[in-house]
Amino acid sequence: MASTTVADHVLERLRGWGVEKVFGYPGDGINGLLAAWGRADDRPRFIQSRHEEMSAFEAVGYAKFTGRVGVCAATSGPGAIHLLNGLYDAKLDHVPVVAIVGQTDRSAIGGSYQQEVDLLSLFKDVASEYVQMVTVPEQLPNVLDRAIRTAMAEHAPTAIIIPADVQELEYSPPTHAFKMVPSSIGVDWPAPVADGEAIRRAAEVLNSGEKVAILAGQGARGARAELTRVADLLGAGVAKALLGKDVLSDDLPYVTGSIGLLGTRPSYEMMSECDTLLTVGSNFPYSQFLPDFGQARAVQIEIDGRLIGMRYPYEVNLVGDAATTLAALIPHLRRKEDRSWREGIESNVDRWWQTMEKEAMVEADPINPMRLFWELSTRLPGDAIVTADSGSAANWYARDLRFHGDVRGSLSGTLATMGPGVPYGIGAKFGNPERPVIVFAGDGAMQMNGLAELITISHYWREWSDPRFVVAVIHNNDLNQVTWEMRAMGGAPKFTQSQTLPEVDYAAFAASLGLGAITVDRPEQVGPAWDQALAEGRPTLLDVRCDPDVPPIPPHATFEQMKDAATAVLHGDENRWGILKEGVKTKVQEFLPSRD
Repeated sequence: MASTTVADHVLERLRGWGVEKVFGYPGDGINGLLAAWGRADDRPRFIQSRHEEMSAFEAVGYAKFTGRVGVCAATSGPGAIHLLNGLYDAKLDHVPVVAIVGQTDRSAIGGSYQQEVDLLSLFKDVASEYVQMVTVPEQLPNVLDRAIRTAMAEHAPTAIIIPADVQELEYSPPTHAFKMVPSSIGVDWPAPVADGEAIRRAAEVLNSGEKVAILAGQGARGARAELTRVADLLGAGVAKALLGKDVLSDDLPYVTGSIGLLGTRPSYEMMSECDTLLTVGSNFPYSQFLPDFGQARAVQIEIDGRLIGMRYPYEVNLVGDAATTLAALIPHLRRKEDRSWREGIESNVDRWWQTMEKEAMVEADPINPMRLFWELSTRLPGDAIVTADSGSAANWYARDLRFHGDVRGSLSGTLATMGPGVPYGIGAKFGNPERPVIVFAGDGAMQMNGLAELITISHYWREWSDPRFVVAVIHNNDLNQVTWEMRAMGGAPKFTQSQTLPEVDYAAFAASLGLGAITVDRPEQVGPAWDQALAEGRPTLLDVRCDPDVPPIPPHATFEQMKDAATAVLHGDENRWGILKEGVKTKVQEFLPSRD
């Protein structure tokens, strides 16, 4: 019988932890692991991406949409380097991911050998919670176990480095001896809750307020029932940080939607007028969109004590799990009988959605991008998973798309990197093959890496129990978000040489892979295209010709501010007349009468 190698034991240990998928790309730095995968009948399953960065993004997407640890693997040198962007995405969005990377043989380390990179230094920041190199077989179980436990405990990426020659050594476990570190599999986590006195102090603050606003982030995701109950008792409105878009349904009349530069007017107005703030599971960084300092008394609930009390002068800071802390708080809260604050919020929310519908239906050349998102809202399957890429797609995802039921959604919230939309969707699909996945991606993100990952979708989709995987491309031949940022923040016209994209037939590329492909170039085609794509028995790409001149207007911008900014900024911009026309037509929708 062949001996068990270190690489064999790596896979055995991963199976012991319940790891079912590893997203990776091969290379000779992990040849020992790849051979072990062959001996292990591909358990855990090796999912091959087109690029190591995509492997990391897929692991992040898998972790975000399953709640389990994501695992990615790459070879030494360049492969390990390519993982970094995806791992930083995990770090900044607090997602548990473990990276397993190869290294040159121990005998060559320090000798300027081919593909030799100081990986411990390379990963020191991105995997700051835990990064170690395995140099002897007895070291392995503890290093791997701690990498997984730490990733889960700290909601962060970790990394283990295994030199190529170590992978092929015969495995021998740590013994009951001096300077050996035995280890074990498994962990049971407590549900921390704040102490009773702190709960009472928090309740006093919340009970004393007359205009209570709640800010919910991704940390409140498991507390839907408790959050709904607290909002009802306090007569509060609930704004959602970008990563918390799926925490509460947008069909609830007091949910004001997203907050911040990508947020909604009702969220902005609620924060501007409230006298009390309750933040649950959010580290939302843009304090200018929170109440003015001194305006509101405030309470925060956050499971990570390192992040408590940030962003705002909170009076009470409760370290604890959102659901258990809110449950402990509820018996101490008094129902507010005066519902005028809540009724005002609900009126603002109702008008906002009416305005969004009007703005989505504004004529453009050829298609208003807001319509692409708005038309999906009423068609969105209740169990769908939605991902959006960074850029203008994130604007419309945040403001125009209404979530309901058990819809899940995410994007690169804090790193805001380009390119994770499609690989997020792939990771989500491997974690939830029975659920439909919808990806919104700009054409810049598709050219950067989305087209390549369509090949990955084509390779694997037949094994998914629900084959629906829709990629909607916002096709405007412009790096639109940066173009608008240059205009609005830099006071500069569009720089064509950096911003204009080459023409690509995205639908033709998808069709060449055997995927469904629909070209949409007229507004009336948008709704039927969604119907067709969601009814297809295979992944489908929507190639949607959108107008780059439709402005992503911030919710706090007044009509006069927008007009003045356009006049001042657009001197010499090749799109100036289209921008002025579309901007005025869009903004004026806010001032038209609403339906009673």
